Amino acid sequence: MSTTPAPSDARNLNGRGERLASRSKAPRMSDVARLAGVSQQTVSRVVRGATNVDPDIRRRVQHAIEQLRYRRNPAAAALASNRTMTIGVVSFELSVLGPTVALYGISEEARQHGYATRLVTLASLERRDIRAAFESINSDTVDGVIVLAPLLDAISVLDDLDIGVPVVTFQQGSQPSPNSVSVDEVKGARMVVRHLLDLGHETVWHVQGPPGWMATSARVQGWAAELGAAGRFVPTPLATSDWSAAEGYRVGCELAARQDVTAIFAANDPFALGVIKALDEAGRDVPGDVSVVGFDDVKEAPYFRPALTTVRLDFEAIGHIAVGRVLSMIKEEAEGDIPLLEPRLILRDTTAPPRS
Repeated sequence: MSTTPAPSDARNLNGRGERLASRSKAPRMSDVARLAGVSQQTVSRVVRGATNVDPDIRRRVQHAIEQLRYRRNPAAAALASNRTMTIGVVSFELSVLGPTVALYGISEEARQHGYATRLVTLASLERRDIRAAFESINSDTVDGVIVLAPLLDAISVLDDLDIGVPVVTFQQGSQPSPNSVSVDEVKGARMVVRHLLDLGHETVWHVQGPPGWMATSARVQGWAAELGAAGRFVPTPLATSDWSAAEGYRVGCELAARQDVTAIFAANDPFALGVIKALDEAGRDVPGDVSVVGFDDVKEAPYFRPALTTVRLDFEAIGHIAVGRVLSMIKEEAEGDIPLLEPRLILRDTTAPPRS
């Protein structure tokens, strides 16, 4: 049984690694195998992330890789494994925070595993455009697909297609499953309402997201459920057509005209920004007259005036987790459901008890 090299062996390994590295600007897998004292097949398994490798042998191989500064050749790896070494990503509305940040996490995690990404964006929410986007990626072009389009129509179209490769979806507000990843947004919305009720507000008004988005449904569900559980009046949520600050401002003007409104839950941070501007123009102080809470925790949220209380979602982690699950599905090693990530309520300066 192989063991971790002793200190003297490690020095010898380092010395041999330096000599091998100096001979060639592009070390090969065979060089790594020779330095680590294992077969090329073992090196290949370590590089691929296979789990059936003895931990001591894995450490030796990884040490040799570091010494030689070995970098996997994606083209050669694809040829040897009959894989494309590419992950397809289907996304819509990259101007929306969640998919954009998740895409960054996907590209970083894929790169760490020697994979490239191929991005396909949806031209519209028409079912024919959604179908065309999915049909443009298949087993001939990618090894797996991640769907960053948390839209009800996109998921329903996907259910009717057989792409021929593993698929992981980003489904906001969904229950844990083996092939979807998300944050518990229902819980996040409930946390917002509970915070405002605990401050003493009688009820909470909601600026909801545009129709068709899973996030819209999840956040409305959590808001209404927490108000209902507390036995409070559930106002009619105010509809929007997109996720912009302009829509938040438009709806905020309606809310600012109502003197019975003391607490507002905006379905995203741009909405909250627009609402605060509308309240300010109407001469209503935030948080003195009206408390406002956003959702997502955009990087500018601490610099709103006043700084915005909001819910933080780790969208980048969603990207990392999605790639990890796709790769494990490719290797047929995926097990169990993907747990929902936990949201965090970030308390800043836009919430306070109502005026007596």
